[in-house]
Amino acid sequence: MDASMEDMKAQKAYYQRVDYVSNSLHGIPQMCPCGSITKEIVDEDDTYDYLPGKRYFICKDFENDGLHYRQPWVIGVQQEVERLKLKVLRHENLLRECEALKEQVKMLVKRVSELEVSL
Repeated sequence: MDASMEDMKAQKAYYQRVDYVSNSLHGIPQMCPCGSITKEIVDEDDTYDYLPGKRYFICKDFENDGLHYRQPWVIGVQQEVERLKLKVLRHENLLRECEALKEQVKMLVKRVSELEVSL
């Protein structure tokens, strides 16, 4: 019974690590969960008439066990662009709020100066 429990726990831990890797793969990966850096490669076997090969972001020490990154270049760049678009949108909203606050500050300064004059 102990050996089967240990095996079940080992499988559960492996599936949790695979789930972590699949959920963490967004945008352009910088480092693999194994600690290695990722690099950009071109798969020459996957060629078309008009494309010289598919590009991937891949772990330097890639093994096909589900614990290393191998992400198509297009998907990584698309996710990174979407993330940057959201960031720019948040900054635009913040700038609009700052402009509104600037106008309120100008109005308050004007009121204070009018009150100082009337005293």
